[in-house]
Amino acid sequence: MLRWVALILVLVLIALQVKLWGGNGGVHSVETLRAAVKKQGEDNDRLTQRNQALGADVSDLKHGEQAVEARARAELGLIKPGETFYQVVEKPGASQAPAASTSSNGSP
Repeated sequence: MLRWVALILVLVLIALQVKLWGGNGGVHSVETLRAAVKKQGEDNDRLTQRNQALGADVSDLKHGEQAVEARARAELGLIKPGETFYQVVEKPGASQAPAASTSSNGSP
């Protein structure tokens, strides 16, 4: 009788080990989920930093004229009244950089 109880207990132990190491919710699944949580945390940190930068940019655009002016100059090429715009175009092949644009406040 004791031999049968020991045999049943060994079989139950083997079945539990198989479930632990290979079954659904086992060690492999837990490690996969931990890696996914770590990756998601890194993505969240990156997106949080991006959101903070965008929030600062929005706040700057809402409350500061200089930010709006700088963005209009950079993105739209706007010039203030009374300014003279000079565009320097280099000969092709002289430089790999695109043509430079400068503006000054009325002085030639």
